[in-house]
Amino acid sequence: MTSYLKDLNALLDDLMELKPTLFGGVPRVFERVHEGIKKALQELNPVRRKIFDILYRHKLAWMKFGCKQKNASPLADLLAFRKIKARLGGRVRLILSGGAPLSSEVEEFLRVTCCAFVVTGYGLTETCGPTTMGFPDEMCMIGTAGTPTLYNELRLEEVPEMGYNPLGERACGEICVRGKSVFSGYHKNPELTRESIKDGWFHTGDIGEMLPNGVVKIIDRKKNLIKLSQGEYVALEHLENVYVITPIVEDIWVYGNSFKSKLVAVVIPHEENAKKWAYSNGHVGSFAELCSLDQLKNYVLAELKFTAERNKLRGFEQIKGIILDPLPFDMERDLVTATMKKKRNKLLKLYQAQIDKLYGI
Repeated sequence: MTSYLKDLNALLDDLMELKPTLFGGVPRVFERVHEGIKKALQELNPVRRKIFDILYRHKLAWMKFGCKQKNASPLADLLAFRKIKARLGGRVRLILSGGAPLSSEVEEFLRVTCCAFVVTGYGLTETCGPTTMGFPDEMCMIGTAGTPTLYNELRLEEVPEMGYNPLGERACGEICVRGKSVFSGYHKNPELTRESIKDGWFHTGDIGEMLPNGVVKIIDRKKNLIKLSQGEYVALEHLENVYVITPIVEDIWVYGNSFKSKLVAVVIPHEENAKKWAYSNGHVGSFAELCSLDQLKNYVLAELKFTAERNKLRGFEQIKGIILDPLPFDMERDLVTATMKKKRNKLLKLYQAQIDKLYGI
C-alpha cells in the first residue's frame, strides 16, 4: 500500500495491466487517483478543459435528478469519461472505499467520471465486515457510510460528556451494533469484552450521525474528539479529510491541545506543487529546503484557510499554525497503520517539540 501511495503512476500502470473489475482501497488511494486526474486536466488546453467541465456538470445534474450513472449522459462518457475508465484498466465495474471516511468531493468526482459504481461502507474487525453500506446510484449518500446492513442492527448511544444526544436536533452519538456478524468477544480478554459489549450491543467507539433519511454519517472516533479551551469540540479526522483536498497538501495531521484555543497541524506538502510555487516565486533548493521556508508556510496556511472557508468550517476549526515536513507519514517510521490510519500518539511524540514552539510553550 505504501508503494502505491508513493507512486501514483505505478498504481495506474498496475491497473492498466491487471484490468480489474473490482477496485477496492482506502480513501487515500482514491484521493491520489483524483489528484492524478485533476493534474492531467490542468495540462489540457483551455477549450478542452471547458468542454470537460461542461460535460461533468451536465452528467452530475442528471445524476442528482435521479438518473443512474450509466444512463445519465452516454455522450459525456463517450467524449471524456471513457478515457478515465481506460486509465483504471477499462473493466472496473465497482469501486469500493473503506477504512476511513471518503471526502464528498472525491466521491462525487469518482461517481461522475469513472463510469463505474462507487460505494462506501463502514465496518470493523469485530463486526466481520461491513455494518453499513452505501448505494451506487443514490447521490444523497455521498459523504456518508450508507445504511445498516440487513443482518445487523445499529443504534446511537448518548455521549453526554461530549454533548452528543441521539434525540437532539442532530441525532449524534456513539455507534453501537448487534447482529449475526458481530463477534462474541476478545480472545482471552474478558475484561475488554465486558467494556465493549454491554447488554448485547457492541460499542464501536465511533461517533456517528443519523441523517433524516436513515443514512449514517461517521463524524469521528470517540477518542479523537478533543475539546478546546473555549469549550468547543473538534473532530480531528473529519478536519483532516477536509484539508487533505487542498492541492498543496499531500497529507496532514491536525492536532489540538485541550488547554489551548487553536488548532495546529503537520503538513506534508505536495512535492510537485511546492516546486511549482518555488519556481514561480524565485526560490531554489531541494524539497527539504523549500519546506523550511517561512514563505511556503504562509502560502500553505493561506491555502488551508481557503479550503476551510470553501467548506464552511467554523473559526475554531481553522488551522492557525503549521509544521512542514518533507517526509511522508509512513509505516517505516511507524506513524500509520497498514490501512493508512494515523498513529496519533506516535505523531505527537515525534513532533512534540515543534508543536510546543507553535503554542509558545
